[in-house]
Amino acid sequence: MTTFVDRVELHVAAGNGGHGCASVHREKFKPLGGPDGGNGGRGGDVILTVDQSVTTLLDYHHSPHRKATNGKPGEGGNRSGKDGQDLVLPVPDGTVVLDKAGNVLADLVGHGTSYIAAQGGRGGLGNAALASARRKAPGFALLGEPGDVHDIVLELKTVADVALVGYPSAGKSSLISVLSAAKPKIADYPFTTLVPNLGVVTAGSTVYTIADVPGLIPGASQGRGLGLEFLRHVERCSVLVHVLDTATLESDRDPVSDLDVIEAELREYGGLDNRPRIVVLNKIDVPDGKDLAEMVRPDLEARGYRVFEVSAVAHTGLRELTFALGELVAKARAAKPKEEATRIVIRPKAVDDAGFTVVREDAGGEPLFRVRGEKPERWVRQTDFNNDEAVGYLADRLNRLGVEEQLMKAGARAGDGVAIGPEENAVVFDWEPTVMSGAEMLGRRGEDHRFDAPRPAAQRRRDKQAERDEAQQEFDDFEPF
Repeated sequence: MTTFVDRVELHVAAGNGGHGCASVHREKFKPLGGPDGGNGGRGGDVILTVDQSVTTLLDYHHSPHRKATNGKPGEGGNRSGKDGQDLVLPVPDGTVVLDKAGNVLADLVGHGTSYIAAQGGRGGLGNAALASARRKAPGFALLGEPGDVHDIVLELKTVADVALVGYPSAGKSSLISVLSAAKPKIADYPFTTLVPNLGVVTAGSTVYTIADVPGLIPGASQGRGLGLEFLRHVERCSVLVHVLDTATLESDRDPVSDLDVIEAELREYGGLDNRPRIVVLNKIDVPDGKDLAEMVRPDLEARGYRVFEVSAVAHTGLRELTFALGELVAKARAAKPKEEATRIVIRPKAVDDAGFTVVREDAGGEPLFRVRGEKPERWVRQTDFNNDEAVGYLADRLNRLGVEEQLMKAGARAGDGVAIGPEENAVVFDWEPTVMSGAEMLGRRGEDHRFDAPRPAAQRRRDKQAERDEAQQEFDDFEPF
């Protein structure tokens, strides 16, 4: 059964925003008390957060589809809908988030680091929020926006200070088991280690982590063996340790040629040239291994490597190796730039930035004008096209933004096609300048003449008062004979 997964494809969907409510307050003797529709709730986000207690992406391998909850719709009585709950997904330290094309979206290192993988949709405004002095009784509300839906790839790159690299069965697992408290699987056949193992080592005042990377073979950087899957775990390590087998039974191998092969694969993978190297000649407890180590050591030192002869079985030479690694790790940590507090960068929009663009396209020989921009596309998503008044409100908003003016400048004429949004998800309509919907024929958009009409009881009182005033005026004008 799989217990370790370091690469998964995750399908995340944020919650949709709740729809706004179109409602009119009613009570006894007050049948038209004004709009009181509440706003819809915001959809929940999908958030990736680093959790030190998580070491694998196994949960997402078994359940790759994750969705946050939707916002609730608004209700009458000025009651807003409840916001959707954010979905927080814990990931291991060192997780890289990529899109389907392989572009890096986020590199999550450090406990608590988070990234919003999918943004929840905004809730729609109710008709109470849309009311104004000009629009006293909106008969519509805005729809909630759909949440983001993305397919992302999570890759785990082990966060360790030291990486042990070498051929299969070179003794890497045995070495990490005696240097730390790690208990990896150890056996006398190749590819015993199928997952990276981590251990913590203490060398004086320096405490560092060491990773046992699965064995590499020629062609690992091109996908042979397990190399391509696990070479990325070496990327974050500050020090590389070549573990060379001095007691191999294969006649065509020796420590120097093994080193050359592994170095060639590391160069092919790229990005590791600046890491300090240490060479460990392992298995010197075997008589032939000791002799071979003494034979190749001068050649390796001539290349500039620090060489240590050790035996994981006999615990020989481990103390010197431990402190040498601690010294290199301490230097690497001291050379790192100091972390600075996160700065908030404010980039105001240019004064002449309209916030949208109008581009002319050809659609089957007919002109098509495509409008792209955050506001126009969001307004279209929020519009209920089954409501004439809502469509008219959209036309007003687009007109105030300057879309009609830009369409005219681009050469659009009445009846030309206009598309708002991307090609795969656009709203297309035939453009008519200063569009008027049927609701405006009864008066200005958003107004209800019933609010301006006098109430029957008040009108009766005014009529009676007018009759009394007229009678009084006739009495005052009467002149006796």
